[in-house]
Amino acid sequence: PDTVKVIIETALLTNEEKVEACAIAKEAGAHCVKTSTGFAKGGATAEDVELMKQVVGEEMEVKASGGVRDYKTAVEMIKAGASRIGASAGISIVQGREDKSEGY
Repeated sequence: PDTVKVIIETALLTNEEKVEACAIAKEAGAHCVKTSTGFAKGGATAEDVELMKQVVGEEMEVKASGGVRDYKTAVEMIKAGASRIGASAGISIVQGREDKSEGY
């Protein structure tokens, strides 16, 4: 079976819209919802990840993407319910350093 990931762009939506988008993705049979494409200003927040996980439950994964540049933030996202992290700073994260590159 194919894996379907739905990117929600949480920085542009209200909480009500985020809940509705997650519910639609779940009903459609998606495997994962993701917080951001990387094009909108802002990125993943622990609050958004927690809200998304509450809607999709254990049947789906939540991917926190955007603004995850250090170990502390990655752990926050995992504790909030993320099972995947999208980050260009992967090496810095696993080494416990903060990534200083530009971006979100």
